[in-house]
Amino acid sequence: MPEKPAAPRRMRADAQRNVDALVEAAKSVFDTSGVDAPAKVVADLAGVGVGTLYRHFPLRSDLVIAVVESGIDACVAAGPRLSAAHEPGEALAEWLRRYTEFLGAKRGLAPALHSGDPAYEALPGHFLEKVGPTLAELLDSAAAAGAVRDDISAHDLLYAIANLCMPVPGGGPAYHQRMVGLLIDGLRTPHPG
Repeated sequence: MPEKPAAPRRMRADAQRNVDALVEAAKSVFDTSGVDAPAKVVADLAGVGVGTLYRHFPLRSDLVIAVVESGIDACVAAGPRLSAAHEPGEALAEWLRRYTEFLGAKRGLAPALHSGDPAYEALPGHFLEKVGPTLAELLDSAAAAGAVRDDISAHDLLYAIANLCMPVPGGGPAYHQRMVGLLIDGLRTPHPG
């Protein structure tokens, strides 16, 4: 009979704080300086040594993936909080604005994510698997409450917003939020059929 694999060891609290600090620092550094910024800059901002960075993230791709997954997890966690704090239509609108911020924050990661590096191949599937159901719940609740149209899917909405957030000359986070605001207004318009 094959042995059961051992459960992963739980990380010590101080080690988890270091990982969290490194991910937050990397988000900031990648956003301003790109993914090729020196590891020392990330480590210094996190308040740890470069050895600590490499102990937790041996490859640059490991840190990039952690930054993206952190953003995905934040989007997912926001769904239930927003549902509890707002009416369904407003919860959906607020979540879509946060999703737009997440897409904007990924701009510094774009060169790595689109590099063809096989380390990033699982991220799109991971993203859809985690974010899709959260958006579907918010969208279904808003549609059931009559706050938005009922003829659009979560999948359609994710891709529509991603397209609205594509870089354009003279555009930036405020421009993308304005475009997504127009889309949100359109969701509130009754279906003509």
